[in-house]
Amino acid sequence: MHYQVRRLPPSQTWFALLSIARLFDMALAKEEKQKIIKKFAREKGDTGSPEVQIALLSAQIDKLAAHLKEHKKDVHSRRGLLSMVAKRRRLLNYLKGRDDTRFNNLVKELKLEK
Repeated sequence: MHYQVRRLPPSQTWFALLSIARLFDMALAKEEKQKIIKKFAREKGDTGSPEVQIALLSAQIDKLAAHLKEHKKDVHSRRGLLSMVAKRRRLLNYLKGRDDTRFNNLVKELKLEK
């Protein structure tokens, strides 16, 4: 099969590159994720504990909230933010039910309001 590559005019090329760059700005970098995982992991290789998941979600929420302050009409990202906040709330409720001391330590360390 032969596919034909369509060339974009220069103005559209820059727009496409900028929109791709914005996507990477909103996501957490690999180094940031690894640093958060290392800080909140309960043991070596732990990436799934509630503490790690909540810490990663908190970092993503902070980054997305900063994006939304600049781009007030970005409704799609706002919906993603609300779903992340809801997921973090569910994980916090789960952790509070399982172990109150771990919950209190995490809330204090992440400076979350409860």
